[in-house]
Amino acid sequence: MSRPPVLRLLFAFVSIGVLVFDQATKEWITSRMALHSSVPVVPGLINLTLVTNTGALFGMFRDIADPCRTIMFLAVPVVAITLILYFQYRTSARETMTQSGLALILGGAVGNLVDRLRFGHVVDFVDVFVGEYHWPAFNVADSAICVGVSLLFIDLLRQSRRSQTAEAPPGN
Repeated sequence: MSRPPVLRLLFAFVSIGVLVFDQATKEWITSRMALHSSVPVVPGLINLTLVTNTGALFGMFRDIADPCRTIMFLAVPVVAITLILYFQYRTSARETMTQSGLALILGGAVGNLVDRLRFGHVVDFVDVFVGEYHWPAFNVADSAICVGVSLLFIDLLRQSRRSQTAEAPPGN
């Protein structure tokens, strides 16, 4: 078996791993905690706090009325997942940072879509705060998406630098 198919399989396992870990942590939390209950993990910084999110990223658009909200929050992830799969297919397997970022985003997107299909909302439980200032609660899928986007951004910066270096006239 040549190297690119093995790499593509590895990236598929990353996506599946994110999905499984995301769903397992959500199942574990929901089976042990009541909605809106909280357990300190790092006092004064991180709690496990079970909440639901009917909105998008960090609760945005949660006030849109149904059925528009439901249709939007099911259609947008399906389109995003389709585009990610297309980009994975079109990108060389040897572009590991790009493929890793896409794999993390894919696993996270599918994880949150599974929640929406099962419950009509996303289960969030990581509560990071300093004093009274709280970051919106999130989950493993959200974390994977953020890390994946960061990897894509870093890769884009690296590629931009490489192309600028290649285009620089000699002697500069």
